[in-house]
Amino acid sequence: MPAMLMDHDVDPKKSILEQIGDTSNIEIFNNQILCAVYIRPQKTKSGIYLSDKTVDEDRYQGKVGLLIGMGPAAFEDENGEWFNEASFKLHDWLVFRPSDGWSVMVNGVLCRMMSDTQVKARISSPDEVW
Repeated sequence: MPAMLMDHDVDPKKSILEQIGDTSNIEIFNNQILCAVYIRPQKTKSGIYLSDKTVDEDRYQGKVGLLIGMGPAAFEDENGEWFNEASFKLHDWLVFRPSDGWSVMVNGVLCRMMSDTQVKARISSPDEVW
């Protein structure tokens, strides 16, 4: 089944980064990561409008986030058990189980704090997963 492509007025990565602003004062510890939750726009590329309730549900059930912070040990895997030499960088789109993350607001943006091992995948576009 193809992804539900959304109609973005602004690139979602750029939009999140502008909304969240400066995060340099947030020190993340150990293998923890901080992801800004992707909230879909209301309109799909095919012209279908999602209800307010459907869009609001992304706040609770959103499975995609933009990596905006990492602890010093995040994605370090000496034994090759978790990440198999994959390298992660800030602003990657990551997929996770919504219940695995601790919901926090950072500069007014909904985020999830979680352990690096709770990341399930990396994707190139936030619309690839729902």
